[in-house]
Amino acid sequence: MSTVLLTNDDGVNSPTLPPLAHALERFGEVRTVVPSTERSWIAKAISRFDPLVVRAVECDGLWMHSVSGTPADCVNLAVHSLLPPLRPDFVVSGVNLGLNYGLAFLLSSGTIGAAVEAHLAGLRAVAISMAIPADAYGLTGAHRAELIGEQTGVVAEVAADIVSDLIDESFPPGVDLFSVNLPAGVTLYTPRVVTSVTRCRYGRIFVPGPDGEYLHRFSALEAVEAGGDMAVVDAGQVAITPLCLDVSTTVPDRLRAKLERSDR
Repeated sequence: MSTVLLTNDDGVNSPTLPPLAHALERFGEVRTVVPSTERSWIAKAISRFDPLVVRAVECDGLWMHSVSGTPADCVNLAVHSLLPPLRPDFVVSGVNLGLNYGLAFLLSSGTIGAAVEAHLAGLRAVAISMAIPADAYGLTGAHRAELIGEQTGVVAEVAADIVSDLIDESFPPGVDLFSVNLPAGVTLYTPRVVTSVTRCRYGRIFVPGPDGEYLHRFSALEAVEAGGDMAVVDAGQVAITPLCLDVSTTVPDRLRAKLERSDR
């Protein structure tokens, strides 16, 4: 039996949290540490100046830790402060309410950020995200849960099924974590494809608001290459994307010679 750390970036009130926590109990003990409120679009931010408040809360018969910080804060606190001497065998981040496919979303996602923090702690991790109805974006609470409907139970079972394929595996060399994106209407029988991250971009994110302020209003991603996780999900399939966090690359010899200096 394993110990699973469950976190997310949608907070303690996420409708996907209780069903996923229950679905993961088949693997052993589940410890849940999540932000106290939604902390989307925050990547792997770590709180620097604000002290973190940690509270034990109950949700749908589950006891969990609520943290007044980021998803990455939650993982770091759980691994190094809240759970020792217990160390998780596996970390699950999600299920995020909204897709995290494409490079632009992946680099912005708090769901992915939590999984990255787990990797930095030497743990295997998977980040799982799901498509939601367009009119559910920007909503919270009961109204959002109503629009998402009973799909959360099915999504939890699909997520747990994918975790079952990963939890007893040593990740291959060059694979640091996995990102999974579930299409609308996903079931246990939906085809699954191991794929890559689609290179994409977005334009303006902020629109003018009252009193000279600017408000977050995301519109759409624009793919700049064919294929990858965006194409897989758009085809109605589950995109399973292995990620490598080695972001270094090379430059041509001409540019290297221009940039480098030797000791004189």
